[in-house]
Amino acid sequence: MKLKALSLVAGAIALTLTATSFAVDAQTASPSPVLLAQTPHRGPWKDLGLTDTQKTQIQAIKRDSRTKMEAVLTPEQKAKLEAAKQARRAEWQARKAQGQTGQRQPGQHHDRGKGGFADLNLSEIQKTEIRQIRQSEKQQIQAVYTPEQRQKLEQFRQNRQQSNPG
Repeated sequence: MKLKALSLVAGAIALTLTATSFAVDAQTASPSPVLLAQTPHRGPWKDLGLTDTQKTQIQAIKRDSRTKMEAVLTPEQKAKLEAAKQARRAEWQARKAQGQTGQRQPGQHHDRGKGGFADLNLSEIQKTEIRQIRQSEKQQIQAVYTPEQRQKLEQFRQNRQQSNPG
C-alpha cells in the first residue's frame, strides 16, 4: 500500500517536472519540434478552449510548483534528477533522429520510475511536502478554469474511469 502511494506520488511529480506545460505559448512564430512535443495531443486539454491568458497562468503555476518541489530536494537528489532529465532528453533526441517523435512502437514502454523520482530516496517529510505542493498546484490550476472547462474535465475523468476500471 505504501509502495503504491509512493509510486503514484513519484509518477505525478516526474510527470509535472517533465511536462512543462499543457499548452504551447501562443506567441511563437513557427512550430518547432520542441513546441510540437509539448502540445497536448490527447486528453481533454485540446478541447478545453483555453485562452492565452489561461495558458500563461497555468504555465506560471507549473513553473512555480516545479521550483518549490526542487527546493525540497537535497543537492544529491537534484543531481540525480538532472541526470534523469538528461537521459530522457537524449532518448527523445535519438527517437527524433530516427523520426519516431510520435507514439511509441508496440511493445516499447517508458519506465517513468527508472531514473526519476523513484530513485531519489525521498524522506517522508519530502514526500509530504511534495504532496502538498502538488495539491496546491492542482487547486490553483482548477481556479484558472471556467466552470464549463471544469465540467469538461470532470466528464473526461468519468469517461476514463468507466473505460479503464481498476
